[in-house]
Amino acid sequence: MAARYWGGFFMSALSDVFAVPQRESSSHEVKLTTPRQASGPSTIDSVDDLVPGARATLNLLPEMAWMQHVNGRAAYFNRAWTDYTGVVTDNSATAGWLRHVHPEDRDRANAAWTDSQHHLQPVEIDCRLRDRSGSYRWFKIRACAHLLATGQTVWCGTCSDIDHAKRRELSLAKTYEQQNNMLDVSVDCIKIVDTAGALVQINRAGREALGVPAFDTRLGMKWLELLPPEVRRRGQRALDKACHGIPARFPGLSVIPGHKPQHWDNILMPMRAETNEVTGVLCVSREVTLQREAEERLRIASEVDALTGLLNRRAFKSRLNRTISRCRRKGTVFGLLLADIDHFKQVNDTLGHAAGDYLLRRLAKRLAAAIAGQGFAARLGGDEFAIVIDGVEDAADVRRVAERLLDRATFPASYSGKRINWGLSAGCAIFPSDGKDGPALMKSADTALHELKAAGRGGLRLFDNRMVKEAERASAQRSMAKRIVCEDRVEPHYQSKVRLDDNSLVGFQALLRWRDDDQHMHLPCSVSEGFKDYELATGIARLMHAKVLRDLAEWLQRGLAAVPISITTSPVEFLYDDFAESLLQRLDAFAIPPSLVEIEVTEQALVERGSEFVARALRMLKASGVHTTLGGFGTGYSSFTHLGAYPVSCLKIDPSFVSRMVSEPPVFSIVKAISMLGASLSLGIFADGIETVEQQSMLRSAGCAIGQGSLLGQTMTAAEARLRLAGIA
Repeated sequence: MAARYWGGFFMSALSDVFAVPQRESSSHEVKLTTPRQASGPSTIDSVDDLVPGARATLNLLPEMAWMQHVNGRAAYFNRAWTDYTGVVTDNSATAGWLRHVHPEDRDRANAAWTDSQHHLQPVEIDCRLRDRSGSYRWFKIRACAHLLATGQTVWCGTCSDIDHAKRRELSLAKTYEQQNNMLDVSVDCIKIVDTAGALVQINRAGREALGVPAFDTRLGMKWLELLPPEVRRRGQRALDKACHGIPARFPGLSVIPGHKPQHWDNILMPMRAETNEVTGVLCVSREVTLQREAEERLRIASEVDALTGLLNRRAFKSRLNRTISRCRRKGTVFGLLLADIDHFKQVNDTLGHAAGDYLLRRLAKRLAAAIAGQGFAARLGGDEFAIVIDGVEDAADVRRVAERLLDRATFPASYSGKRINWGLSAGCAIFPSDGKDGPALMKSADTALHELKAAGRGGLRLFDNRMVKEAERASAQRSMAKRIVCEDRVEPHYQSKVRLDDNSLVGFQALLRWRDDDQHMHLPCSVSEGFKDYELATGIARLMHAKVLRDLAEWLQRGLAAVPISITTSPVEFLYDDFAESLLQRLDAFAIPPSLVEIEVTEQALVERGSEFVARALRMLKASGVHTTLGGFGTGYSSFTHLGAYPVSCLKIDPSFVSRMVSEPPVFSIVKAISMLGASLSLGIFADGIETVEQQSMLRSAGCAIGQGSLLGQTMTAAEARLRLAGIA
C-alpha cells in the first residue's frame, strides 16, 4: 500500500513538473497535462529544466525516484536514491539504475527493462539493489515512459523497499519447495483430497501409482475413480468416515497397464480448519504388495506340512472345527484318530533322521490315500498324525473304517538296505459322545492313545470314560507336585556310597522324599507326572538342591570330613539351558567346593529333546570340577554309539543289571563289559541296587569298586547322615 501511495505521489509530482501539449499520441505514449495549462501552455524542453520546487518535492519522497533517458543515460536521482546507494546523480552515467542491481538479478532485470523500452510499456521488476555498504535489499522497481515537449522520451521510476515481504515470500516458497521435495522423496503415496473426494495435491509416488503423468497438473479429478472398481466402495466408506472427522483405513489396489497389481494400505486422516470443520482429508497410502505376497505364501505354507504334504496342525484344527459345526447342525457323527509311530525315536537313533523322514513321508502318503473321500489327515508334529473319519453311521462304523485305514497305512519298510522296525498306535474318539468340541475330542483321543501305549503299543484303542480315571490320576499327581513346591514339602534323604572291598564311606546319594499332611513319607514316583512338567520339575529340583547344599554346608562348618553328594536330575531341568550356571552360582553362595558335588543324568537325557543343553551343562560342570555320572547305563539304545562324546566322569550300572546278574550269566557278562569299558575310557564305575553279599562279591570281581544299596546302608535323614560322617553311626 505504501509503495502504491508514494508511487502515485511521485507521478503526481511529475505531472506538476512536465507540461506537454495536448496532441494525439500513440497508445504507448503517456499524456501529461498540468494545471498550469489553464493559464496557457508552457513546456519543459528537457529534464534539466526541472524547477527547483519539483526537485525539492521529489527529494522529500521516502522512496527512491529516478529519471533516465532512452539511451540509458541517467537524468535524475532523488535524495533517497543518493542516501541508499551513496552515488550522486551523474548525468554522464550510462548504466543508470541497472548497475546497482544484484548480479543474480541483473540479466532478468535487464531483459524486462529492454523489452519495456522497446515497446514503451510500463515495467515492474522485483530485484535486489546494492546499498552504499555493498549489501543488497529487495526493491520493487516501477517505471514508465513520458514524452517531453522536445519529442524526446524519458523514463521515470520508483524503487519501493519490499525486502521484508520479499524475504518472507522467498522463505515461504523455499519451505513449500522443501515440503514438496520431502513429499516427493517419500515412497508412500501422499494425497490431499477435498470433502468431495477430488484431488487437491499429490506427490510423485502418488502420481506414479495412479498412472497420472508428472506433467499433468490437472488436479480436481476424483481420487476414487482412479482406483479399480472393486475397491471403490470400501474406499468411499473410509472417505465418508474421514470427512466426518474419524480417522479411517482401507486396503486398496492399483492397476497400471503393463505392471502387476499393487496392493496398498490406505490411512485417511481428517484435516480441520481453525473452526474444527473438516476441510479435507490427508491420505497416506503405503505399498504392501510384497507383504501381501509374503502373507499369501505364508498362508499356504502355514496350512501344509512341509515334510509330508499333509495338513499341518493349524489347518487341521480349522477343518476339524468346520466338521464339528456341520455334524452338529446335521446331527451326524464322525471319528477322530490320533496316531503316532511306535519307537520312532529308535528309528532316528539307529538309522538316522533321514530314515525317520523317509518313514514319515511314506506313512503320510498311505494315510492320505486310505482316507481319501472319507475324511482328511494331518501331521500335527513329530511322528503324531490326526485323521478325521467322516461319513460314518455309528461307533461300530468308525471302528471298522479306522481298523481298515490302519491296516492300509502300515507297510514293511527299509532304508538304505536296512529294515525299519516300526508300528502304528492310534487312539480314537467319536463326536459327539466323546467330546462336543475340538479340544475335548482331541483330549479324549489322546487319552485313548496314552492308555494304548501304556498297555504295550500297536493297534487301535477307542476312548471310554474309564480312561478318565487314569487322566484324573495324572492330574492329581501334578496337583500334588504343585503343592510340594508351594508348601516346601521336599525333604532330602541320603544313602551311603561305599567301597566294595572294605565298605568305607566315599559319598552319599541324595534321594528325594516328601511328606503329606499326615507327615507320612513318600517316594518321588508318587508324583511322577509332575516331573514331566518343566515348571514343577524345576521347582522341586530347586528346593531339593537348596536343602542338599545347605546340609553339606552345615557339615563343612562343623568340621566334618564331608564326602561328595550325588544329585539326580531330570531332563526337563536343562531345557532353559542355564542349569550349569545356576548350580555353580549356588555352590559359590554356600561356599561349597565343586568337587563335593556330583550330578547324575540318565542316558535318555543325552539323546532326547534338549540333549544339546544337557551336554553343554555337563561339559561346563565337569570343567569346573563337578563330578558327572551317567545313570542307567546300558538300558538305552545308543549307549555305545555316543559314549565317547558324553561329558561324564562315571558310569552307573543300572539296578536291573545288578538284580539279574546272579541268575543270568549274560547279564553278568554285560556288567563285566561295562566295567572294562569304563576302565578303558578312564571312567569310574559305580553299581546301584546292591542287596546281597553275592551281588557285592560279583561286582567286585567284575572290576566295580563303588556301590550302594540296602545291603550297604539304608536311607538316612540329614541328621543321621551327619552322625555317619562323625563316625558315630
